[in-house]
Amino acid sequence: MSGSSRLERYGLHRPELRAWVMYDWANSAFMTTVVAAVFPIYFARVAAVGLPPATATFRFGLATTIALAIVAITAPVFGAIADYAAYKKRLLFAFQTVGVGATAGMYFIGPGDWLMALALFMLGNIGVYGAFTFYDSLLPHIASTHEMDRVSTAGYAVGYLGGGLLLAVNLAWIQIPERFGLADADTGARLSFLSVALWWMGFSLPLFLRVPEPPRALGPGEQPDLNLVAVGFTRLGKTLGDLRRYRPAFLMLTAFLLYNDGISTIIRMAAIFGTEIGIETGHLIAGLLLAQVVGIPCSFLFGRAAGWMGTKTAIFLTLGCYTGISVLGYFMSTAAHFYALALLVGTVQGGSQALSRSLFATMVPRHKSSEFFGFFGVSEKFAGIIGPLVFAGVVALSGSSRGAVLSVIIFFIAGAILLSRVDVDEGQRVARDEATLPSRPP
Repeated sequence: MSGSSRLERYGLHRPELRAWVMYDWANSAFMTTVVAAVFPIYFARVAAVGLPPATATFRFGLATTIALAIVAITAPVFGAIADYAAYKKRLLFAFQTVGVGATAGMYFIGPGDWLMALALFMLGNIGVYGAFTFYDSLLPHIASTHEMDRVSTAGYAVGYLGGGLLLAVNLAWIQIPERFGLADADTGARLSFLSVALWWMGFSLPLFLRVPEPPRALGPGEQPDLNLVAVGFTRLGKTLGDLRRYRPAFLMLTAFLLYNDGISTIIRMAAIFGTEIGIETGHLIAGLLLAQVVGIPCSFLFGRAAGWMGTKTAIFLTLGCYTGISVLGYFMSTAAHFYALALLVGTVQGGSQALSRSLFATMVPRHKSSEFFGFFGVSEKFAGIIGPLVFAGVVALSGSSRGAVLSVIIFFIAGAILLSRVDVDEGQRVARDEATLPSRPP
């Protein structure tokens, strides 16, 4: 097989596709090092020193919720503005700059600086999740309908690789700081935050240089010099008023909200549950790295599988696997069990989320891609709020995290039921019809 054929097989056969995928490599460092592994531990042990553990945990959770809520509320409006003004890359860069600056600022967090730490963590989350809206919205402009599954899963696979590589380096700085000439583990953690900022900014450059800004297209009655904020709210209101027309896309969003709730809960609560049953921190972190490594080839495989079994069917397969993971999680009691579950999660995590992104993208009117992916972002953010809240509620009522692990199954079942009712062909037809409507050039 020639090199070009192999690249096409994985959705990487054009420069703009490779440049787009590299942004997943760039920002995944924030998701692994800052969100998942290093920052939460550094906050609890250093920044929040002197605070009661319960208070520190509550404030950390509250900061996360506030940041996600801010992005969820503003993303559709900013998305509509980006579509109207052809500002997708410009707004992506603006949010990224906020995130990169906040992450670099984490280097200066010292003992007791919990307020500074939470402020920077909130800004970092706003930056990374806000940028995702505009990054995702570029997908339908650079990939055809039959390419989207492969390109989207390639992004997740490359993201797993990039995030995993930098996390491995960061953990080495923290675990054996003397080998790198560092004073202690805290210095290694602070340098990790700085490395994430540099990694994120540096590896995002291909997107800004090689991915073209989609052309501006004005809607009926729109002028090129309208107030951007007013246009954002007006376009948003019109889309909400036309929900019946976009029913397949919004039904897909609702299904995604439900089953992604279950996925997000498993990801966010796995380490806490593992700690509760006595699994050592080293095993928990190693399990996270295992899921990252396994996710690389499996994301590519799901991209190919969607081509012959259908995207919806492939998503159903991942949801069935997640249901099984929840059942097995109920019986988890050893580090070996945790590694086995991490292996299973890594197998389906990238495929489920990447294929959801690409399936939704095929039903998005191209001239409203940022606005619609703003709604997609809302679904993602609420999935980070509702699922853990249900998990905590079940723990409070039952007194056991094992019952809470089983409770997430309802999200997978409900999401699968709604997904089965999504008329993908109709959604794609509406998107094609919208693309052929006459529009005013700028």
